Amino acid sequence: MGSSTFAQGLPEALNDYPTAARADYVFGCMAANGQSSDTLRRCSCSIDTIASIIPYDKYVEAETVLSLQLVGGERMSIFRTAANAREIVANLRRAQAEADILCF
Repeated sequence: MGSSTFAQGLPEALNDYPTAARADYVFGCMAANGQSSDTLRRCSCSIDTIASIIPYDKYVEAETVLSLQLVGGERMSIFRTAANAREIVANLRRAQAEADILCF
């Protein structure tokens, strides 16, 4: 891949989160942290930071695992105990921690 092709693809790679997903994150973040313009700025910074660390498909995987971990029952226990599921969530948690440091 030539450097010009890579350079053109880089902004797309760093901005692969759909607007609706970013907005959903910001709404949830503001619900948890307050409804001020400062919180809006910080929450927007947070999702932008997360998006710069992990690709959107990995973000969706982690969010899915987290939501399935909340569901009770034996069949869902795999999402609480599987090493792969723990790693997926851990990657999201690390990205969130970095975003907290940078934005909050």
